[in-house]
Amino acid sequence: MNAPATRYLVLLMRRPGFDEALVAPHLAFLDGLRADGLLELTGGFGDRSGGAYLLRGVADLDAAKAIVERDPLAIHGASDIVVHEWNTR
Repeated sequence: MNAPATRYLVLLMRRPGFDEALVAPHLAFLDGLRADGLLELTGGFGDRSGGAYLLRGVADLDAAKAIVERDPLAIHGASDIVVHEWNTR
């Protein structure tokens, strides 16, 4: 049986007055994570209230939070963001 893998689930919920102009820089940020091999999944919620992404290959929760702090949505305070350590199998 495979050992559980630790991933980091990042939940982003749009704040009132969300600036749509931040979507393109956010997607570019995610593309960079993907190119670095750190992004497993990403997507927006069907109701456009926010979205989520899944980080992999990150040392620990603090390192995941440091990555998320570079997200333009975090930098500009456009979304409420929560990072969860997620033991997947």
